[in-house]
Amino acid sequence: MIFRPAKARPGPEAVAEDGGAVPRHVAVIMDGNGRWAQARGLPRVAGHRQGAEAARKVLRAAGEAGVECLTLYAFSSENWRRPEAEINDLMGLLRFYIGAELNALHKEGIRLKILGDHKAFRADVAKMVDQAVERTAGNGRMTLAVALNYGGRGELVRAAQRLAARAAAGTLAPASIDDAAIEAELDTAGLPPLDLLIRTSGEHRLSNFLLWQAAYAELLFVDTLWPDFDEEAFRGALAAFAGRQRRFGGR
Repeated sequence: MIFRPAKARPGPEAVAEDGGAVPRHVAVIMDGNGRWAQARGLPRVAGHRQGAEAARKVLRAAGEAGVECLTLYAFSSENWRRPEAEINDLMGLLRFYIGAELNALHKEGIRLKILGDHKAFRADVAKMVDQAVERTAGNGRMTLAVALNYGGRGELVRAAQRLAARAAAGTLAPASIDDAAIEAELDTAGLPPLDLLIRTSGEHRLSNFLLWQAAYAELLFVDTLWPDFDEEAFRGALAAFAGRQRRFGGR
């Protein structure tokens, strides 16, 4: 997993070699693994395996482009409704790829951050995730944020509960709660603002992903199934972003 170090940034957004803006933070709803496998007469786990390879390619392309943070929606809080066998396959893949990729992530200076509550996973998987996060905590070239057992509504509920507890304890004035106070309690605290959110497979919804963070993000929906989304597709998404005018409601 080799890529060029991110360049120093002149402002909120870097400038690509072709003159276009590079998003600091890109998030991806990696959709279409099951349909990819079904179209080929393969078990769903084959789609998830190929999807993991797509994630590796996109991470490499993001690093080469100078993206500061790449966030991947790997397992939602609603995914527990899937068949137990598929969940077990996903946990096995997670364990395998952490083991296979951790050394490369660390060598390349990539920090791993987890969004959501991965403690709900099997103890051995949760421990492996914790160890990976701890080992890469000091890396600063790029952040890979992986959403595991994550839901945007649940994230907001947890943030509200923590703020309410502080208010009830008298350590926080309710009137002082503003955008910054809420953002500081979100799973994404400390990450750059979300600039670009991509969803693959032709679906046009957020599916409970980064609901607060996506308020002013650019949204890009593509028909490509996630296992077929490669470096070229990611560069195309960055080009689409560079061609947009971001007004943030100002004009």
